[in-house]
Amino acid sequence: MQRQFDGVFSTETIERFLHTSYDQFASHSTVPNFLPLLAERFARQRLHALAKVEGHVTDGKPVVLFLCVHNAGRSQMALGFFEHLAEDRAVAWSGGSEPGYEINPAAVAAMGERGIDISREFPKPWTDEIVRAADVVVTMGCGDACPVFPGKRYLNWTLDDPAGKDVADVRPVRDEIERQVRGLLAELGVAAHA
Repeated sequence: MQRQFDGVFSTETIERFLHTSYDQFASHSTVPNFLPLLAERFARQRLHALAKVEGHVTDGKPVVLFLCVHNAGRSQMALGFFEHLAEDRAVAWSGGSEPGYEINPAAVAAMGERGIDISREFPKPWTDEIVRAADVVVTMGCGDACPVFPGKRYLNWTLDDPAGKDVADVRPVRDEIERQVRGLLAELGVAAHA
């Protein structure tokens, strides 16, 4: 990670982000063996966001943040569709106001039916730097718990919560998320991959 952010952030800043990211997951991790990997992935995302906020990243790619309560279903499916359809022409992140412990298995299965693997994702919180780096913040049922920063574009997608539902009941939610993501990409001027 030091190589990736060399000349952008000090070693101390990178280590602080690694430690705070680790601490965010340590309190509720069910698989401690994965903590270092999760912390590194989340710290990398947070540092990328901070670099954008501070003007170190000027690639012009739009950044979208998908938020729901547990970051285990709706926001993860939206992230999966966005990354699949936008490829490298835009950036997306996801987060939750009260992150769950794992990705909803029915959401993973429903997305798998579309050839999109979200099984490697993990529920994570939103952080100030990630919200500040986003051009568009899409909320899905997190209400007042979702962050509000001046100057951000906010969209609220009203979607059923897939928590506790089987794959058959998650499919309509998945399909509506895909429709919404395609519409958002069109609004952003990002050509969707077929």
